[in-house]
Amino acid sequence: MIPRYTRPEMAEIWSDENRFRIWLQIEILACEAMAKAGEIPARDMALIRRRAAFDVKRIAEIEATTNHDVIAFLTNVAEHVGPAARHIHRGLTSSDILDTALAVQMVQAADLLIRGAKAVRAAAARQARRHKFTPMIGRTHGVHAEPITFGLKMALMYDEFGRAIERLERAREIVRVGKLSGAVGTHAHLDPKVEAYVCRKLGLRPDRISTQIVQRDRHAEYLAELALVATSVERWAQEFRHLHRTEVHEIEEFFGRGQKGSSAMPHKKNPIIAERLCGLARLIRGYALAAYENVPLWHERDISHSSAERVLLPDATLALDYMLAKLADFVDKMRVFPDRMAANLNLLHGLIHSQQIMLRLTERGMSREDAYRIVQQAAMEVWESGREFREVIEANPEVRAHLTAQDLDEVFDLSRHFRDVNRTFRALGL
Repeated sequence: MIPRYTRPEMAEIWSDENRFRIWLQIEILACEAMAKAGEIPARDMALIRRRAAFDVKRIAEIEATTNHDVIAFLTNVAEHVGPAARHIHRGLTSSDILDTALAVQMVQAADLLIRGAKAVRAAAARQARRHKFTPMIGRTHGVHAEPITFGLKMALMYDEFGRAIERLERAREIVRVGKLSGAVGTHAHLDPKVEAYVCRKLGLRPDRISTQIVQRDRHAEYLAELALVATSVERWAQEFRHLHRTEVHEIEEFFGRGQKGSSAMPHKKNPIIAERLCGLARLIRGYALAAYENVPLWHERDISHSSAERVLLPDATLALDYMLAKLADFVDKMRVFPDRMAANLNLLHGLIHSQQIMLRLTERGMSREDAYRIVQQAAMEVWESGREFREVIEANPEVRAHLTAQDLDEVFDLSRHFRDVNRTFRALGL
């Protein structure tokens, strides 16, 4: 577990109290369905409803002897209910309760994660609108390419987290499945109507077919979607780490009053949250791998998946919940430096306009091969000499023969790179 990073709502989902609460709800609902079918006397059903309860500490005491959590739970419930408890758990196996309750918990967790992803998306939208036309250099291979805006960068993040929300919604749906089908899934001792009733009341779908358990490809898909969302978090945390670097310094992670960056170097302001998010993404991808390995079980069920799930499902959802909350806060509070972006944009003395020059030359009749050769030669001179690109390209007689001063003014105009920004924002609904 990672209690240091736990938020109360997500932690509550995986608490013993919540787990036993869902177990009890399943048992009572199953009894209700059987009572409606005339299989449990009305008087006994009334007693079950009124008296059914549990005590977490008492269950732990019983489990110390039984070494079986569901039996310990049922024993404790029977202590509260009395003789009518003979109807509880009739025709059920432990996994009917465990897997159906686990589905409820995973749905509850997914709801919180969807809320967290929406908060990240909203923060990205605010920064995108704020910096819609804030120019900065786009980079490929870590090298200056052509101009973009910081708003476009944040719009890209906004779009990606739209897909993250869709992934979490798919994950929620794939595990929204319960089962009360007995020891090997045949409904031998319990009418399928009971399963349907319980699942409907819990907001689940009855599994179309099951063994002793709900099949673990569902859980693997759930963890895979969580891992992919965590990787999207890492993708942006890494982006912000690069932009925070001293040599770049186009954005900066929020640094609070009284915060310290280094025990040795008082000047340090490190991107510690972004780095932490990158590390936690690795952890969740590891949990996804464990979930894949839980899919192949022996015949109608073995127990090898159970111990892994007790760690990886709570930890993965807790970690991702934390990551989404931290990323949303990071994006809202980060400092953005448009002046630094402008300075970096001019580091290459105008080379960022090389494609524009080449295209304009071809428009004026020069072959692409000749245009590329001329522009590249001029660019290499700028790389070596540090002269202004326009100055070098203007001095070339072949360029002068094809381009006017007005042509050069147009191709060195930054605004040409941003003429599609409004359309892009509209397409994204920003």
